[in-house]
Amino acid sequence: MSRHRQSNRTELAAVRKRAIERGLYFIYQTACESKNFEAYGFDYLGCFQCIASTSRNAKLRRTAREMGRERARLWRRQNFRVARNADANDIVCLVYGCYAADRLGVRDECIKSQIRQMASKFTARDYFGFDPAEEPPPQDLPEECTCETMNDRGRKTCVKCRKRLTMASRYTVWQDALVGSFTGDCYGVRLGTSYADVIKWLPTMRPYPNFVTKDDWGFYDATYAVTHLVYTLNRYSCYRLLPRWLSAEYWFLKQNLTKAIIMGDPEIMGEFLDSLKSFGMTENHPLIRKGTNYLLATQNPDGSWGDMEADDIYERYHPTWTAVDGLREYGWRGKRLSFPKVAPLLRSKTHSAAKAHKPGYAHMP
Repeated sequence: MSRHRQSNRTELAAVRKRAIERGLYFIYQTACESKNFEAYGFDYLGCFQCIASTSRNAKLRRTAREMGRERARLWRRQNFRVARNADANDIVCLVYGCYAADRLGVRDECIKSQIRQMASKFTARDYFGFDPAEEPPPQDLPEECTCETMNDRGRKTCVKCRKRLTMASRYTVWQDALVGSFTGDCYGVRLGTSYADVIKWLPTMRPYPNFVTKDDWGFYDATYAVTHLVYTLNRYSCYRLLPRWLSAEYWFLKQNLTKAIIMGDPEIMGEFLDSLKSFGMTENHPLIRKGTNYLLATQNPDGSWGDMEADDIYERYHPTWTAVDGLREYGWRGKRLSFPKVAPLLRSKTHSAAKAHKPGYAHMP
């Protein structure tokens, strides 16, 4: 390697390291604001835990762990019991937060038994809007109305304000069920269904939609479903995946990474990058270099990524989290699936699906 090329790589590594550090500190600063932590504490813990447990860089692991443990101790003090009037969404948030806090080393077995008892009172339909044991992700689940009312499945107008309702994408419905069932199974609290029951509908989600315009929400929702399929199968970047296990999804990600630049979306770029890295794509690959350069060029002056004018703090810290994940290096723990028992399903279904993606098909590079 020439001295000039080595110098450029060293400089890029330093710039990337600084960008990651600034992004992580931005996340922590926002997590220390009470209103933000009250709303999204469970998710912040998930962020710190993931970075602390999967980063290759020892200093980054240590910093994220210290931040996460400090926030987890506060979260435990604020969430030491399950409210009597807790609904299904409250239980899901508690499971997310408790699982992350446990993995950060801040455990509470007492509340776990409370959560398990309360969780059994709700069904899969309560948690995810449908029962994966009986049907695939539906297309008739209304999104929350603009008047903040949640309506029953199948309704087309809001029961409160009578406005026309928008139906949630079946990819979004499936993604929520994937993440919820995965976390419940890992934590040991069943959220109405199992991860195996949710992932068995993978063949029905294919083929994925093509990119049309930067405002194409169908493509956007499908992309997040694909990346979260990857996350739940690699235990949020603990393990590498073999491309042949998820042929259609691997080709979809390769084909569409540059679309995140067209969309002007660093959040989705971060998810493209860490997903492709889990399939073995290295830092030297042109797609990874292109995505990395895009993220480095779009970091905000305060260390964040995303819209600095956004009112909801989720739209500030979450794009920053995914950008940090897209930039950092991982300490992979070999090639395997988070739940090896689903391997037969992936083998039998993925090969048949991959055959449909013939040369010239939209999902092939």
